[in-house]
Amino acid sequence: MRACIGTSYGSIESFSVVDIPLPRPRAGQLRIQIEATALGFVDGLMVRGKYQIQPPLPYTPGGEIVGIVDAVGPDVKGIGLGERVVTWQLGGGLAEYAVIDAQDVDSIEEDVAPQIAAAMLVDYQTSYYALFERGRLTAADSVLVIGAAGGVGAAAVQMAVQTGAHVIAAASTEDKRRMALELGACTAIDYRKPDWRDALRAAAPGGTIDVVLDPVGGDTFEPAFRSLAKEGRYLVVGFAGGRIPALPANLALLKSASLIGVDIRHFLGKQPERARRVRASLFRQVKTGLLKPPVIVPFTLDQTREALEATISRERRGKVVVMPG
Repeated sequence: MRACIGTSYGSIESFSVVDIPLPRPRAGQLRIQIEATALGFVDGLMVRGKYQIQPPLPYTPGGEIVGIVDAVGPDVKGIGLGERVVTWQLGGGLAEYAVIDAQDVDSIEEDVAPQIAAAMLVDYQTSYYALFERGRLTAADSVLVIGAAGGVGAAAVQMAVQTGAHVIAAASTEDKRRMALELGACTAIDYRKPDWRDALRAAAPGGTIDVVLDPVGGDTFEPAFRSLAKEGRYLVVGFAGGRIPALPANLALLKSASLIGVDIRHFLGKQPERARRVRASLFRQVKTGLLKPPVIVPFTLDQTREALEATISRERRGKVVVMPG
């Protein structure tokens, strides 16, 4: 089979598509013929050696995987040949096949397109977990979504709008702001402008924000925290801006505000059955049109390096998805 293999970290050029033996599932495992693998910002960091985790080499990137079960090892129950499944792994997705522990996969309906399912898997679930499990978002709240055209941000805009909250989107380009408005945001602002907080105050009911969802970090972090209302909640989702910011602790005291970390892996590990129900619900909502599907930026397996480059591009609009076929 063909797979993208990296022999060292630090450069995308260290990763290339090569032929390797077809893996065989052992007890408790199954083999997936991969249909689509979504990539995120973390994948771009990892191949460059800039992520906090560095899996053993040789390494195959890509963990947001959808495929068809084509071989089953002993002691696997409840999942059969030909079923479409979805799984989130630390890697292994940029290949034609992958062997996965059966307990780590979920079956999904056939009429959910594989590239859509892969693109939704982490981003939509992260948005849900952030807004409702960690942020306790209600219809009475105003919410600022930073990076509103990214995978997590675009999903969060839609979910917050569905709740009835007043949604303000922050994005870096006119095209991305227009996209956020199309998804239902009340207002879209340019957070690159020096006076962007003035625009935020003008757009926010009462001039302040109840909830901030932030997958970007960087220079917007402290100004956005200062824009919180009393007892506001600031959701730290990630650092796509590249810099992990710091915050003067007295700001939390003065605001009586909460700085809340959002670790989706904790949700999956701590509440696996609830996480499965949430995933199934999100897939149904896209299928029925309650949520719009993610915008896909497609690549083939032969375009692996271009796909990994695209994960860290600030100009990209949509989710990078690699389809081996």
